[in-house]
Amino acid sequence: MQPVRLLRELIALPSVNPAFVPADDPAAGEKRVADFLATHAASLGLDVRRQPVLPARENVLITLRPSGRTRRRVLLAPHLDTVGATASQLKPTVRNGRLHGRGACDTKGSIAAMFAALAATARGGRRPAETEIVLAAFVDEENEQRGSRALAASKLQADLAIVGEPTGLKVVTAHKGNLWLRLETRGKAAHGARPDLGRNAALEMARIVQLLETEYASALRCRRHPVLGHATISVGTIAGGTQPNIVPDRCTIHADRRTLPGETEAGVRREIQALLRLHGLQARVADSKSAPCWPMETDPELPLVRQFMNCAGQRAPVGAHYFCDASVLSHAGIPSVVFGPGDIAQAHTADEWISLRQLDAATAMLTRFLRRLP
Repeated sequence: MQPVRLLRELIALPSVNPAFVPADDPAAGEKRVADFLATHAASLGLDVRRQPVLPARENVLITLRPSGRTRRRVLLAPHLDTVGATASQLKPTVRNGRLHGRGACDTKGSIAAMFAALAATARGGRRPAETEIVLAAFVDEENEQRGSRALAASKLQADLAIVGEPTGLKVVTAHKGNLWLRLETRGKAAHGARPDLGRNAALEMARIVQLLETEYASALRCRRHPVLGHATISVGTIAGGTQPNIVPDRCTIHADRRTLPGETEAGVRREIQALLRLHGLQARVADSKSAPCWPMETDPELPLVRQFMNCAGQRAPVGAHYFCDASVLSHAGIPSVVFGPGDIAQAHTADEWISLRQLDAATAMLTRFLRRLP
């Protein structure tokens, strides 16, 4: 099965995460892509199982069983959902060696490469003797990772998960965590003509924003990881007050804090609170995500990780700044890496595209790895 043809068909099937569109949007949901993969997998004689996650939203688990007794398991784990798509973005177009369309690199390109590699292994007469290969295609990665969290909760064990994301064909062994913080200051309302009778919550917050974006950000730059660089913070939203002639009694910001392996959500909250106290400032600090997004780090010297890196022609590990399903699987005890064709810089853009050369190369690397499994 040619990955280019497969990817064209996948792009034409809308699978927009329902969190990003109205409830009745015809492009919402991953079901069309899930059904497409299940049908093609069944035609190849592969085992297909659905894992319910949310109403009308299911993970698809496609399994190639070994010729003998199962002694290990490898997961290929891309995600089915995309961000919002226009009608033109659902029409795959090839130009100058690139395939354009929503999901081309994030992550239908990974789906196409992984499915094609699995199909080639199943049909090529080189089925592993002791290793079960499972293509686990997840729903909801773009929002709350409920697909990978459902698989983790099922207690399925594996010796390696290769999580599909656009990495430019690099095997990523570590990525940052993603903590969203909500900070709120409280003041005292007063008439704008007598601000001296009130206490301006926005002014207090302005001082906090200045502190986070300068002194705190500078301190984080000294906290470095060998492949991930330093931790970061970015204040993304601010809101406060009701109208110009009322001193605001409340102000809220949301900040994006990228964490390194070893950092915890509770630890980050404590250090920010301590910094505020040191400067005589006060705010309520809380997490604003519904589920934790931990950093991920996998030992590159694990035998299967090293074997896959060798198949990709890579000697040294690399890291990624973004968060993905690899964290969820790793936290559940499955050693995980991130790999796929495409560049993260193209993901979520109006003109998303993937290099066809990279798509073919990813398929070849994955096929080589799967065929060499014991």
